[in-house]
Amino acid sequence: MSSVNSFALIPFPSQHVPKVNITGEIERTSSLLSVRYHLRGSLEDILIPARATSPSRKDELWKATCFEFFLALKDQPGYWEFNLAPSGDWNMYHMDDYRRIGFREETSIAELPFDFKMDKDGVSLDVHVNLSTIIQPGQSLQVGITAVIQTKDGDETYWALTHPAPNPDFHLRESFILALTGETDLAQQSAPGDR
Repeated sequence: MSSVNSFALIPFPSQHVPKVNITGEIERTSSLLSVRYHLRGSLEDILIPARATSPSRKDELWKATCFEFFLALKDQPGYWEFNLAPSGDWNMYHMDDYRRIGFREETSIAELPFDFKMDKDGVSLDVHVNLSTIIQPGQSLQVGITAVIQTKDGDETYWALTHPAPNPDFHLRESFILALTGETDLAQQSAPGDR
């Protein structure tokens, strides 16, 4: 069984927001998580990093156009941050609590392969990650989906499912508003006589 959600990101208010939209889908089937982003609109205004010759794990990808998502277990303070750059570079971090408390690279996942495409219709990014080394199949997830979009004028714009603070802050748990239930939860929800 799987849990699927569509999403649309909204920009943090700014004078420099490009005329683009970011939508996508996120799906969880047992331990496999799939996220697809679609970036459409005035792409001529967007600075998209060139494809790296040898994509690798790198820090500070959020300083340029970068697609991100955050995963947390319900009622637990720790969470994971995933960064995916159009260059093919990536990283994944774990924090014990808000922002940089216990901040470290998550080394239990050694690769984060994803597919980035540009065509006349826009940009798409697809990632599939096996979460079995960090999350049990039955555990419910709280998810935040975000992006940093840099314009050719050098402005960084911040996109998320919601912006609950007066400044852009992707790490606030209040912005992890998508819920992906685990297999066990889905089985319980669909059991006859449970309603």
